[in-house]
Amino acid sequence: MPRPAPWPFRRLSERFAPSYGQKLFLLATLPLILAVAAISLLVASQSRALAEREIAALERQMIEAKKAELRNYVTQARNGFNRIYGMAGPDDIAAQQVVKEILAAMIYGDEGFFFVYDYDGTNLVSPRQTEMIGRNWWDLTDGNGQQVVRDFIATAREGTGYVTHLWPKPSTGEEALMVSYVTALHSWKWAMGTGVFIDDVLSTTAAARADVEDRVQRTFVQIGGITAAALVLVFASGLLINIRERRLADAKLGALTQRVFDAQEEERGRVARELHDGISQLLVGVRYALDSARRRLDAGDARAGDTLDRGMDSLSEAIHEVRRISRDLRPGVLDDLGLGPALKALVEDFGTRTGIETEFTTVVFRNRLHNDAKIALYRIAQEALTNVERHSGATRLEMDLRGHRSGATLKIRDNGCGLPPHADQARGMGLRNMQERVDQMGGTLRLISHRSGPEAGTLIEVTVPPSKVIDPASPDLDAQDKQPRAPQAPRPAKDIA
Repeated sequence: MPRPAPWPFRRLSERFAPSYGQKLFLLATLPLILAVAAISLLVASQSRALAEREIAALERQMIEAKKAELRNYVTQARNGFNRIYGMAGPDDIAAQQVVKEILAAMIYGDEGFFFVYDYDGTNLVSPRQTEMIGRNWWDLTDGNGQQVVRDFIATAREGTGYVTHLWPKPSTGEEALMVSYVTALHSWKWAMGTGVFIDDVLSTTAAARADVEDRVQRTFVQIGGITAAALVLVFASGLLINIRERRLADAKLGALTQRVFDAQEEERGRVARELHDGISQLLVGVRYALDSARRRLDAGDARAGDTLDRGMDSLSEAIHEVRRISRDLRPGVLDDLGLGPALKALVEDFGTRTGIETEFTTVVFRNRLHNDAKIALYRIAQEALTNVERHSGATRLEMDLRGHRSGATLKIRDNGCGLPPHADQARGMGLRNMQERVDQMGGTLRLISHRSGPEAGTLIEVTVPPSKVIDPASPDLDAQDKQPRAPQAPRPAKDIA
C-alpha cells in the first residue's frame, strides 16, 4: 500500500494543482508549442544544411578559381624562360642563374612569389623570404606536422600538382593556409611553383556561416514572437470564453437555485394551505364537538352522544386528510408495490376527487425500473394530472404504462382543450419540470396537442431509456426488491378509517 505524501508536500501539491481552466489552457497550448518547436527545429536544420551546402560549393569554387590562377602564373613563368631552359644542358650554371633571376623578379600582389627547390630540398629562389635561399629545408614541417618541402618535391617528381599546407605569410610571419601549384624542371632536378594564401576565402566562408547563423537566430526569435502572440490570443480568447461561460453558468445556477427555492416555497405553501384549510378546520371542529359534549355531559344532556359522534366523524376526516397529504408527498404504495399500483391509486384518487372519468392500463413487468426512474415517472404523472385538473376542462383521462425492449413508456391522454401556443414557456403549467425530470433520466418527452376537432386534447408520452431498466436476470433486481422500506405509520382501525 503506497504511503501518503508528507503533510508539507501534500499542501504544496494541493496549492500548485492546476485548475480546470488551467488544464484546458495547457491542453490547447501544449500541442501548439510542441508543433511550433518542431517546425522551428526543422526549419533551422534545413536552413543550416542548405546554407552549408551553398557555402561549401562557394568555397570550392573560390579555391578552384585560385588554383586556376596559380596554374596560369606558372604557365606564364615557364613561357618567360622556356627558351633558355630548352637550350641549356643539365649542368648549365649560367642558364640556371638567368632562370633564377627571372623567377625572383616575378612577384605579384602583396604576398605572391615563385619558389624553387632542388630535389635534395635546398631552396634556390624565395624572393619574399630571402633568408631561406641556399639552405636545405628537407625536414621543414608546418604547424600541422606536414612536411611541406618533401610534398613539393614529390609532387614535382610526379609531374605537376597542388599542395595545400600552412606557410608563414611574408607580411606578418604568421602561418596561414596556402595552396601551391608545383611543376618540375626535370633536367635540372628542380621543383618550381607558386602559391596563394586562401585565408581570405576561409574568412569569407566563415562570415557567410556567421550570417547564416544570425539569420537562423532571427528566424527563431520571429517564430517565438509569433508563437507568443498566438498563445496570448489563445489565452485571451479562452479567458473571454471562460468568463462568458462562467457568467452563463452562474446565471443558470442562480435561476436553478431560485427555481428550487420557489418550488420549496410553493410546496410548503400548498402543504400549509391544506393543513390550514383541511386538517386545522377539522381539528377545530373536533375540539368544539368535544367541548360541547363535555358541557352536555356535565349538564346531563342526552344529546352528548350525538356530539361525540360528530367529533369522531371529524377526526376520521382529519386522519384521511393526513393520509392524503402524506401520500402526495411520498406515496407508500410506490415503495411497497411498485410504480404500476402507485399510478393506479393516483388515477383512481384523481377521478374520485375531480369527477373526471379515468382509465388506467399497464403491462406488468415486475419491479424493473430504477428507483429514480420510478419517482420521476410518478412526479411527471402528478404534474400532468394537476395540469388536466386546472387547465384542460377534460371529461376523460387515460393513462398507460408498459415496458418494452427499448425501455418503458408512460402515456397520459385527455380530451380537454389542448395546450396553448408556447405552452412550454408558460408559467405554472409544470411542463418545464417534466422536461427537466426526463432530461435527468436521459429519456424523451413528446407532447401532442389539438385544440379542436375530434382529436382535441393532449397526449403526453414519456420514454425511459434502457439504462434505467434492470435486467430480469440481474442481481440488482433482487437487491432492489430486498431494499429496506421506510417504516410506515400503524394503520388505524377500520371504524376510524
